[in-house]
Amino acid sequence: MTEAESLTLRVLSALLREDVVALRSAGVPEQRTDGTWLRSGTLALPVAEDGYQSEYAARLPLLESEGHRLTTLPEILGRVAELADPRDRPGHLDFAEECRQTLATMRLHSASRAEVLARLADRYGPDTADWTGPAASLAFDTLAAYLDHPVYPTARGRSGLTDDQLRRYAPEFHPTFALRWLAVPERLLTVHGTGPLPSWWPSSRQLGLRPGLAVLPVHPLTADHHPERLVPGAALAEAPRLDVLPTLSMRTVAVAGDPSCHLKLPLATATLGLRNRRTIKPGTLADGAAGQRLLAAVVAREPRFAGRILHADEQRWAHAGHELLAVLLRRCPTGLSGAVTVPLAALTATAPDGRLVVDQLADRFHGGAVLDLYRDLLTLLLDWQTTLFGYGIALESHQQNTSLVLDRPGGRTRLRLLLKDNDGPRVNTARIGELGRFVREFDDRRIFGEDDLALTDLFTTITAHLCTAAPAFALAAHGRAPLDQTLGLLRTALTEAVDRLGAAGEPLRTRLLDAERLPVKAMVTAGTLLSKERSGAADINKHYTTGPNYLRRPGIQR
Repeated sequence: MTEAESLTLRVLSALLREDVVALRSAGVPEQRTDGTWLRSGTLALPVAEDGYQSEYAARLPLLESEGHRLTTLPEILGRVAELADPRDRPGHLDFAEECRQTLATMRLHSASRAEVLARLADRYGPDTADWTGPAASLAFDTLAAYLDHPVYPTARGRSGLTDDQLRRYAPEFHPTFALRWLAVPERLLTVHGTGPLPSWWPSSRQLGLRPGLAVLPVHPLTADHHPERLVPGAALAEAPRLDVLPTLSMRTVAVAGDPSCHLKLPLATATLGLRNRRTIKPGTLADGAAGQRLLAAVVAREPRFAGRILHADEQRWAHAGHELLAVLLRRCPTGLSGAVTVPLAALTATAPDGRLVVDQLADRFHGGAVLDLYRDLLTLLLDWQTTLFGYGIALESHQQNTSLVLDRPGGRTRLRLLLKDNDGPRVNTARIGELGRFVREFDDRRIFGEDDLALTDLFTTITAHLCTAAPAFALAAHGRAPLDQTLGLLRTALTEAVDRLGAAGEPLRTRLLDAERLPVKAMVTAGTLLSKERSGAADINKHYTTGPNYLRRPGIQR
């Protein structure tokens, strides 16, 4: 299948899932000689049963309109735009451009991937189970960057960036590059955190600028937007300084000489929707630090998680009052030099030798039993997340922000989780109890409510869909086990975790385990197709449609 055909299938499936132009709600199944089609008005789409987050997915890269088959994505999207509300057509045109950029990126990936994998094998070895330590963990981010997002069809695209810019700065190419630096008057800088800066952090004098100014690192892509013009008295150093490598999020980079230190920097681009800009609103820095402190307080109350749930230190940050002038200095926990640290997003990525990462990890740490590794991951992850739910907390700790940490101290496999980016939780203030003292430390008031609906929605769309069900479906698709078996493991682990909560777990039992339908992110709709006024989305990352409950599939133990 070509890149264009693959993207067309993913886009059509997303449009169907999100019910764009009533493809799903007005769709009527009809049987043809080649299989099932879904007819909605003048449109017809060839479909196959899906069951993950939609009853159906597109099975052929085409859309039939008034009996004519449209086989290219531009003509398909053009026809859908014609049928959309006129107020939404600008968003449809934007999405068509987003698709064009994504297709170009996919073709770039296809042309470059073999060379990148060869470089990773030369640098870190062919077996990812040997990729230990903070530096090697960045190679897992590179592998994950070649996988499509479980929900968003154009996740590989980044608006406005050229092929050359992607090669120089994107994680899928594993580049090393030097940062730019901006000096600003100290009185204009808001700083959080104490203690000395790392030795590699330059002074304004070392940068050739006026002494006595505070300095902020700036991503080279942001430097092109003249950030020095945003603050009175600011100056951009001419020479780059400090080599870094991109992480999976791209706007966060790891210091090449000190890879346990990450710098989260604003980027003037967008991913997962044109409205999902990669700048940094100053308030999110305070929220991330408060979120980390809240989670640490939970761990202190739940000693079984001590040393098993690890947190990146995100207490050191600064900003100059603008979303392009900010930095988070993230420090990974110590003691990971002998451990494999892999984001959940990379588990089913292809390793340099052609095998799956999860296969290599299972060989090293679980005697070759992939399902045992998956089961152990489920047990810890769901115990942790349901425990948080019992405190009235749900995290947006998706597959990019949650990493599996594996090592063998004393010859026995140890599995831990590492979490980062805690700035988007949902909290039920009616149930948080004594931990309510942390509420005032957050900036975004959308975090808080007085019921569990926002929590169950977030738990379902992040912990269930992305972190646990996506691997279940992927393992089945790769032939590691039948889908009913992988989903059965998930249902069992989730049931046991919910049971431990007692009455506090009933909302999860009702709205997740036993619900007829589940909330599903409507990311294309909220991220690009519709304005916030038209979608009504208070938060484009938490705007939902619904899909079938795969935990109620026939054959799944209930």
